[in-house]
Amino acid sequence: MRAVGWAHSFPVAAGARAARVWTAGHLESLDWARDAPDTVHSVLLAVSELVTNAHVHAASTAHLVLTWDGRCLHVSVADADPNLPRPRRSDERATSGRGLAIVAALADTWDVHPGEHRKTITACFRPPGGTQHRDGTDLHGTERRDGPP
Repeated sequence: MRAVGWAHSFPVAAGARAARVWTAGHLESLDWARDAPDTVHSVLLAVSELVTNAHVHAASTAHLVLTWDGRCLHVSVADADPNLPRPRRSDERATSGRGLAIVAALADTWDVHPGEHRKTITACFRPPGGTQHRDGTDLHGTERRDGPP
């Protein structure tokens, strides 16, 4: 199986908007993205929440990695805080504390990978259908066909 992926670091000064714009640009290369706007919007919102969490709670650069394996777009954000996130209860007037709950609601799955000096949160988004790239190749590098062989 051939996977595609991209990685970029976003310092606190760059903000979550830069991560959303960068992610949107890479999603355009995936054939399913144009036919799955709800999945694209979910990915972009999750990127925003995860990068914001890295900036606000870890006071750290957010290291964002997108990996498409043909079934799932893995969105991983690592930061320099080894402390694992804890779910918080927010009352309706709270202005923060809902980021991971939003990611959990949007993603098909998500988990946290602890490290010695960092942690990584990864969310998986499975779009309906699509396993091909916009360049016409599938995950095995063969050309896409629009009918039976």
